[in-house]
Amino acid sequence: MTNRITKMLAAIISLTLVILAVMPAGAAPARFTDVKPGSWYAANVEELAGKGLISGFGDGTFRPTNTITAAEFVSIVARCAGFTGGSAASGHWAAPFMAEGLSKNWYDWDEIPPTGEKFNKPIERQLAVKILMRALLPDKRGDYNTESAKIADFKELDGRYYESVLAAYSCGVLAGDGSGRFNPKSGMTRAEACAIVIRALAQTEGQPVIPTPEVPDKVETISGGVSENGWLQVKGTQLCNEEGKPVALHGMSSHGLHWFGQYANEQSIKNTAKFGANLFRVAMYTGENGYLSQPEKIKEQAVAAIDAAIKQDMYVIIDWHILSDGNPMDHIKESKAFFTEIAKRYKDEPAVIYEICNEPNGGADWKRDIKPYAQELVKTIRGQSEKGVILIGSSTWSQDVHLAAADPVDGENLMYTLHFYAGTHGQWLRDRADAALKAGLPLFVSEWGTSSADGSGGVFPEESKKWLDFLDKKSISWANWSLCDKSETSAALKPGTSPNKSWTRNDLSESGKFVFDNF
Repeated sequence: MTNRITKMLAAIISLTLVILAVMPAGAAPARFTDVKPGSWYAANVEELAGKGLISGFGDGTFRPTNTITAAEFVSIVARCAGFTGGSAASGHWAAPFMAEGLSKNWYDWDEIPPTGEKFNKPIERQLAVKILMRALLPDKRGDYNTESAKIADFKELDGRYYESVLAAYSCGVLAGDGSGRFNPKSGMTRAEACAIVIRALAQTEGQPVIPTPEVPDKVETISGGVSENGWLQVKGTQLCNEEGKPVALHGMSSHGLHWFGQYANEQSIKNTAKFGANLFRVAMYTGENGYLSQPEKIKEQAVAAIDAAIKQDMYVIIDWHILSDGNPMDHIKESKAFFTEIAKRYKDEPAVIYEICNEPNGGADWKRDIKPYAQELVKTIRGQSEKGVILIGSSTWSQDVHLAAADPVDGENLMYTLHFYAGTHGQWLRDRADAALKAGLPLFVSEWGTSSADGSGGVFPEESKKWLDFLDKKSISWANWSLCDKSETSAALKPGTSPNKSWTRNDLSESGKFVFDNF
């Protein structure tokens, strides 16, 4: 008996799975080292732990921002419904709970096959709600017209989940995120799962439920490099890693490769990584005697920079950096040829992100010029790379995100760039960005500066901090302009800094110190 128990525990630990064991009567509630007192989810987690419905990992953590798996979620719900376990043919720790859920018709065979291949996969939000409502609140119903109007992205919900989701909204188990979106096909964090389970339990006990967003106003993100996060994906407005966990990228943009290409070399990129950056943007000017004038030379520089960033386990943006050639349609032929070659080259590389039009300007119109261009480039890149995230600029130097929100480009894993300079762009642009997010537009700040918009003036640390606080709160990734020693306040390096040595903080400009401290 002792040997069998020892082997069973070893198997569980080796798989790093959550042990959802019922706590003995009178046991003290678990206190998890990574559940911050006062956080939006702390009370929910502690209440479920106190009821003996959840426990954490062997290292004392709960990992609230991890995406919950099908096995974890069904096991919690099964315990809430009074099922304490049993035997099953499968050796998976959750097999008895999964068998119980299937036999009670909480979910169907095709949604979570009993053969186990989906047990450890993230569970979609719409399926999780169906399981929860069928298990704990099977008699609840919701009026279609009334409840569907509360869900900004109702059209993304699959029909087989209408009844459960509408019922959950009607009784306050669900409230969506801060912008009214349910994100039905996204994963759900362990903290979010605890929140809706607590609300459902309150309903079964006849307690009033106050419907507040189950997704907090500030999404907690993880960082890390490509080896940790893998292929990126866009879930709702959030950039997520391969497992569906919210992720944030912070790093630097090069200046123009043909002007300051020495700071896009391997040593310089390695230096930013050592300071904590997990992103590098390769700014390949098209005009200004850049790629359009010397395509082979500039492309060679760009590829070398991309490869150097990949070597440092960083995500890397390849940026079609239009500026003086303000309308992207002017050189769409050259752009399609370039991205066909680059996307083919890096089609199996999860690190590469494609930015297809830096800052459309000079009268370029969203509907007439930029969106049609973007639609063509999305098709071009997807012909080579099915997964890579694509960044799309908007008019007025990538500030007209409200226009993109009203008429987005068709496709998956698309994000829209927002550019700002702290000394020029203030609260009005943050308000515009916030409205775009609430409309469902995923944003990525692929360029921002601590200076005025012309690269000079400042530095403006107070305004820069307001921006970074906003980006952090909204979980928006960013790349700062720029990694060079140019004589302007937005440059991150002091004049004359060698690109071929390891940098210390003394090599950084005032702007560089502020930015590098915020990686």
